[in-house]
Amino acid sequence: MSWIYLVSAGLLEIGWPVGLKMAQTEGQRLTGVLLAVGFMLLSGFLLWLAQKEIPMGTSYAIWTGIGAAGTFLFGIMFYGDAGGLGRILGVSLIVMGVVTLKVAH
Repeated sequence: MSWIYLVSAGLLEIGWPVGLKMAQTEGQRLTGVLLAVGFMLLSGFLLWLAQKEIPMGTSYAIWTGIGAAGTFLFGIMFYGDAGGLGRILGVSLIVMGVVTLKVAH
């Protein structure tokens, strides 16, 4: 169950940078900030649950890796962020690191 909590926490980690990005748009400031705070709280709570059985360093690295890669993809798909070869390679290395941590656990 801890791994489900951890993956869910990582996916929810994508929500708070998206909320902060929304908050930069006039008329969506409050909504964006509230979304960001809500995602932070829920993601942090699930990370806390996951850390009951998964070592802190492993869980934190996986949590941030999922959040970083997911936010990167979200930015490309919905905000027109650059997706050049070097950037994609960099995120691929993050994903490979996350997979390696899971396998090594």
